[in-house]
Order: sequence, then C-alpha cells, then structure tokens
Amino acid sequence: MQKMLSYVRRAVDHYHMIEEGDRIAVGVSGGKDSLALLTALAKLRDFYPKRFEVVAITLEMGYEEMDFAPVQALCDDLHVEYIRIPTEIKTIIFDVRQEENPCALCAKMRRGALHEAAKAAGCAKVALGHHFDDVVETYMLSLFYEGRISCFQPVTFLDRSGITLIRPLLYTPEHYVRSFAARHALPVVHNPCPADGNTKRQEIKDLLRQLEQTMPGLRERIFGAIQRYPLKGWQPDRTRTPAKRPK
Repeated sequence: MQKMLSYVRRAVDHYHMIEEGDRIAVGVSGGKDSLALLTALAKLRDFYPKRFEVVAITLEMGYEEMDFAPVQALCDDLHVEYIRIPTEIKTIIFDVRQEENPCALCAKMRRGALHEAAKAAGCAKVALGHHFDDVVETYMLSLFYEGRISCFQPVTFLDRSGITLIRPLLYTPEHYVRSFAARHALPVVHNPCPADGNTKRQEIKDLLRQLEQTMPGLRERIFGAIQRYPLKGWQPDRTRTPAKRPK
C-alpha cells in the first residue's frame, strides 16, 4: 500500500490535484484501474494534509452479467459512499445503433453520464483511473493515427460542466496496478463488452511491448519527453513539500 500511496501522493502534489474541502467522485467501472484508484484515494484521505471526501460512482452499462455487489462491499469497508447509475448505453450502442466502431460514442456517453452523476452528488472533481501506460499509449495513438503531439492533461477543467478531471494514477505503471489489485483482492468485475481488447489502443500496447524488447525503458523516456516538452498542463511542480494535516 505504501508504494501505491507514494505514486498517488507524488502525482497529486506535482499537479495540485486536491484542495481543501474537495468532494471527489471516482468513476468506478469495476476494472482494476478504477478499483485501485478508489482504494488509494480512500487511504490517502485519512492522512493527506488537505481534507477531502471520496464518492464512488458506477455507471451500469446494461450488461446483466456484471455484478457490482462486491464493489459495494469494498466501498463499505473503505467508508466510501457508493452510487450506481443505471444506463441504457449498451442497448443504444449495440442493439439500436449497431455501431461498427462503438468506442468513441460509448466513451462520450459515459463521460456525459458520469459528469452529471458527479454534479448531482455534489462533486466538482472527478478522478479517473488513467495510469502511466495509458499516458504513453494515448500520446502514441495521437501521434500515429492523428498526426498530433497530444495527450490528455493530468488536471482538466471542463468549463461547460464545471467539472475538473484529475488523474492521480498517472505515475503508477500498469503492471503495479495489476499486482496491487491482486494482492489486495480487489473485486474486479469482468467487462463483457464485445469491443474490449479489440482496439487501436491494444495495437499500440502490443507495439510498445515489442519495441521494449530491444529498447528497454522506452515508455519511461516517452513519458519524460511529455513532461519536458512540455505539453500543456504537463510541467510538474516539484517544489511542493509534504505537509502534515493540522490537528
């Protein structure tokens, strides 16, 4: 747990992700990333110098086989409020529209629903489970398929909704998230989406894995280049020193 909290604390401090009195919604899909993020933020809440609250929000996509009862039990153990929002996203995308390339529309619909749910729960910030490898893969996707040097930002304010997105796992490698989820027996919910794993992102993931066989440390160098460039919002503030919570 200490190593995970170290990763998360460093990201939170470097990018000023949490302020006093924040009420933060964690988008919990049931995957390893969002469950690890939820667990880490709930633990960080107990000692971080700036007091904040954590709320877990799950959008139920409409797959009957997805059982979130174990996630409810985890939230109870962490003393975190858990909100489940039923949606018809699966029905709209696969049954009504029969989308051949469903990921973009699905992501757009989930974002909108999550932001509305967060505002209804009194949360001005939403924490997303994007980790270190997601950063590198998103950068490469943008470069290879869009011809742009671009990536999502660690902290993003959405002026239309008034929501601020934060990504506290951005220093955490995916392999560590996976081992953390296994060690702590996090209740990962299988995603039955037919498009899962059959995406351009998976192609980039496979390509990076091949390249690292002859160029070890490639992901770390790409991540460092993103910070040094720097892309908008990516220059870290390394001047912040840890402080203790006032008694």
